[in-house]
Formats: sequence, C-alpha cells, structure tokens
Amino acid sequence: MKYVRLGSSSLEVSRICLGSMTWGLQNNQADANAQIDYSQTQGINFIDTAEMYAVPPSKDTYGKTETIIGHWLAANPSRRKEIVLASKIAGPGFSYIRAGKPISGETVKEAVDASLKRLQTDYIDLYQLHWPNRTSPHFGNHWPDSINFTKVNAAEQTEQMLDILNGLAECVKAGKIRYCGLSDDTPWGLNQYLRLSEKYDLPRMVSIQNEFSLLQTKDWPYLIEQCVHDDIAYLPWSPLATGVLTGKYIDGARPQGSRWTFMQRNGLFRDSELSNKAASAYVDLAKKYGLSPATLALAWCEQVNGVTSTIIGATTMTQLKENISAFAEPLPQDLLADITQVLKQYPMSF
Repeated sequence: MKYVRLGSSSLEVSRICLGSMTWGLQNNQADANAQIDYSQTQGINFIDTAEMYAVPPSKDTYGKTETIIGHWLAANPSRRKEIVLASKIAGPGFSYIRAGKPISGETVKEAVDASLKRLQTDYIDLYQLHWPNRTSPHFGNHWPDSINFTKVNAAEQTEQMLDILNGLAECVKAGKIRYCGLSDDTPWGLNQYLRLSEKYDLPRMVSIQNEFSLLQTKDWPYLIEQCVHDDIAYLPWSPLATGVLTGKYIDGARPQGSRWTFMQRNGLFRDSELSNKAASAYVDLAKKYGLSPATLALAWCEQVNGVTSTIIGATTMTQLKENISAFAEPLPQDLLADITQVLKQYPMSF
C-alpha cells in the first residue's frame, strides 16, 4: 500500500480510503466489521463517514453508519490509533437534522459532540463540511446557468464561513477534532476558507472531497491545480459514478439490491444517454485489455496527477476485494491513451 500526507496536515493516509455510506442500510454491523478488518489487512488506514449516513439519507438511517463504526471501535480500542477517521457535518436541508439549519459555529460544535458519541471515540482525525450552505455546482448543477451565482450574497456567505471556522477552532482546541476539510465545494469556497484562516489564525482546511470519475471531470484542471499548489488533499468520491462504470446499469439494467434500486436524494441524474454510451465504451476497453470495468475506472482515477486518496465503497466482500486490487498495478500507457480518446468524447456525461 502507498501512503501520502493528507494535504498540509501531519497525517499519513493510504492511497485508498474506505467509504462507509452503505453501512446501516445495505450493509449491517457484521458486513462493516468484515470490510474494516479486511481493508486493514490490505494496508488501508483511512475511513470516511458522515453523520448523514447511511444513504439514501432518511430519518431512520441518520447516524447509523457512525454508530456501526463506533461499535467496531469499542470492540477494538487498541486499533483506534491505526485509523485516520474522517466524518462530516451535514449541510442545510434535512428537517430531521438540526431542523434543516445551515452550518454555523454552534451547529459544528453540536454535531461534533454527537458524532463523537456515536463513534465512541475521543477525537475525529478529519472533520469535513459535507456541503456548503450556499448551493454549489455539484450533483448535476454544474451546467451553465444551473445556478445563479450573481444572486449569492458573497459577504453573507463569507461571514458564515468565519463563524464556522471559529466553531471548528474551538473543537480543535478542545482536542475533539485534529484537522478540517471540505466536501462538495468549489475553488471560490476553498479560497475563502484559506483566506479567512490566514487572516484570523484559524484552522486551515487540509482537504476537499468532490465527485470525480471518468464520467465527471469538472474539477480538472482548475480545482485540482489549486489543491496541488496550496497543499490541499484532493479526495475523489464516487470514482465508479455510483456503479455506472462497472457496466451494471447499461441499457437500463437494474440488478437486484443495487444502489439505483433505492431512492436517491437527487434522483438518478447520472442516468443519461451519454453516461450509457460512455460506460459501454469503457466496458469494451476493459474487455480488450483483460480487466474488469471497475479496475479500469479506479486505476485511472488513482493515476490522475493531484489525486491524494480515492474513496471507494462496496456492498459485498467480492466487490471490496476487486476494488482494492484495482490499485495494485498502474494501467499500461496504450490503455491510458485509449481511455483519453473516450474521455474526450464524454468528459462530463451527466
């Protein structure tokens, strides 16, 4: 396993991060235990979760994933130091999470305490803002005029960011969290946080996790360039595009128990004609080179310059083992060239 520093932090993390969002709905405690144990045997020391999980999010599943991880930690207290544990505070929009209120310094402190209790640990290594208070160009909102940026009150948003940083600072000072990060944010959002941190001597964001895959490359090159030069860890989530890049949804297929058979908070916006064509092309390339489609997609993501650690997830041990093995060997140059030709046709297929 390869390890790399997490941005400007002192943490060394594996190039693979174990995602956990299915634990508590599609996966139970025993499944999660097995996934954590196996991942550790493969050298993975980085686990990502969130208070909102399991997904699809609901009042009934809220907090269940953290609770499952907490049970594992309680049963294995000596192994806590072997894990870099990341969690996230939910942004506004859910009536059952702090009445849908936006993130603030006070809600950060409230959410951190609740997560620590569920996780049965004294500290969280990386605490992230799951999505910003303003609407950001993610989840299909990246096309021109999907968002009216001129209607956003930048000064108000910046004041909220400063308040959030002050809340995070209190948590860091209390030893409840070690480092802070972003999720589903933008270059403007990241820049504002970096500027405020420097101006007011507040905790610095060390990472950002956004959706990034062969079907969605909007963060290349501008955000990733900034991450490289400002020492921000870039953490792709959904490198298989919620399973599209495995080929299992081609031509409308819906395998029993698969993610797309569950309700999706933002709908199946990744289910497009272009996604279907792109997935088919990548499946054909994988066959040509004797690889599984998942291996092709994950290995491609891992080799992108500027990627720090790729967040993977699985509902079965078979899937998990295949996903982890995808990082074992680099893709050959001729395959990368073939992938580039497909990518140029479908750089953002949804």
